[in-house]
Amino acid sequence: MTTDREKTGEKSGPSRFSEEKQGLADLDKRLNNIRNQQAPPSGLGQRIKAPPGNVLGLAFRVSVELLSALAVGTAIGWSLDLWLETGPWLMLVFIVLGGAAGILNVYRLASGFGYAAGYKPGDEDAEDADKADDKRQA
Repeated sequence: MTTDREKTGEKSGPSRFSEEKQGLADLDKRLNNIRNQQAPPSGLGQRIKAPPGNVLGLAFRVSVELLSALAVGTAIGWSLDLWLETGPWLMLVFIVLGGAAGILNVYRLASGFGYAAGYKPGDEDAEDADKADDKRQA
């Protein structure tokens, strides 16, 4: 009697697995060739997170940080006032909170924390701090 595999033309056992491995190896080679042909990343993400190169860029960034935090706080407070019918009170509270958030963002920018994960200085700043500690101890 013939089995279902023989009827459908499927191979069984080690030969089937060796063909699959060969097919995966070929696919891996083709993918590596395509990856090697692509241009290297431009580093745009690195430049976006880098501190501004001049004073005008820094001034724009500070103003955008403050104004966007105030705008978001005002929008949240205004929408909550409309929803809860509380008058201008929640809007005033959220304007103050938005201002505080904007000032905190400017402080992080000025102290070099930026948007680093966990608001810790980057590796370069940590190395500089270690060197400064070594100088103080010497």
